[in-house]
Amino acid sequence: MALHIELGKEGEAMAVKWLREKGYTILHCNWRYSYYEIDIIATRIHPNERKGPTEYLHFIEVKARKEGSLGLPEDSVTKKKFRNIQRAADQYLLLNPGHAWIQFDVLAITLGGKDGAEYFLIEDLFF
Repeated sequence: MALHIELGKEGEAMAVKWLREKGYTILHCNWRYSYYEIDIIATRIHPNERKGPTEYLHFIEVKARKEGSLGLPEDSVTKKKFRNIQRAADQYLLLNPGHAWIQFDVLAITLGGKDGAEYFLIEDLFF
């Protein structure tokens, strides 16, 4: 298997573990519609001062790179990639209605530093 594919699978496994530790409930990994894919679909309860706790549905793109690679992992999420995630999310919501609050996130993982891995979550992304 190609190294970048192995790195992607390792990054997604690390992302699932990290997200669970942060209170996310993982619903799907590598959910596909046509040739579009969403790396992780999860839910999480967010505090809301006016309405009380609110459950959000998160569509999460995971990007992992080794330290010293060119650029940051999150830099590889382009407008085209985001549009493809939105198309898949639209289909997911059509098949799974009832989610009042949705959010698009990017979880960037940099592997290899002195701490092993560095996580950077970009929440509520929109291009």
